[in-house]
Amino acid sequence: MKKFKENLSERIFLLIALSALSVLALITVFILMHGLPIIAKVGVINFVFGMKWAPSQGAYGIFPMIVGSVSVTLGAAVLGVPIAICCSIFLTEFAPAVVRTLFRPAIQLLAGIPSVVFGFWGVLFIVPLIRNYLGGPGLSILAGSIILAIMILPTIISISEVSLLALPQQYREGAFALGLTHWQTIYYLLLPAAKSGVVAAVILGLGRAIGETMAVIMVLGNAVAIPQSILDPARTLTTNIGIEMGYAAGEHQQALFATGIVLFIIIMIMNASAQYITRKK
Repeated sequence: MKKFKENLSERIFLLIALSALSVLALITVFILMHGLPIIAKVGVINFVFGMKWAPSQGAYGIFPMIVGSVSVTLGAAVLGVPIAICCSIFLTEFAPAVVRTLFRPAIQLLAGIPSVVFGFWGVLFIVPLIRNYLGGPGLSILAGSIILAIMILPTIISISEVSLLALPQQYREGAFALGLTHWQTIYYLLLPAAKSGVVAAVILGLGRAIGETMAVIMVLGNAVAIPQSILDPARTLTTNIGIEMGYAAGEHQQALFATGIVLFIIIMIMNASAQYITRKK
């Protein structure tokens, strides 16, 4: 009887796991079925590297949106990654227990705030600040980068902290015994030892940034053109889908699904990179 219950439990968990994979497979097939026809008609090169997006004229080039996605994600990385890694080092190596107890729930709370709230705050605070002190319309890559930098902090801090905490205490004791200071121990020993986990955290955080939609719709300006500076407006792949899907039909709708395919491939590459780096450890 005990053996029967164990087998039954195992099969139930297997079915649940397969159902999750089935949903992923269904979504993938659905997107491919609706997106591939327009890519086949326009051509992969023309679709990915095309400079003009004008569905009413039959022009479906998404290169300006790819540049917008990459620009705002890199901006978020430049602003957010150093802060996140410094926070994880502080929590693991310097923070008193009381501070850690207060800090960690705050980070979790940051992760739970809806993206529309970040976007709303960005429109009311970040955008006017950029417009008044740096120039331009305010709705810009810089505004989107700042918002995304804040949004990726919880992911990178949490995973980096776990990677640092997983290091054996003997590493620190050995470094101190050899005469290294605390900072030297962190820089020359702990960070290199936890490098794979930290890099994976950064990649996952950037995957979160490049897939964000609502917040960047509100602060990015949504101009379909290659930005010339960080103060210019831009449109990302996600915002292109989010803005136009409501009224798109026919080839226009297929082009939006094709945009989703490109975004899907980018995120798959980033997740595969994170998995590879984590397993390499």
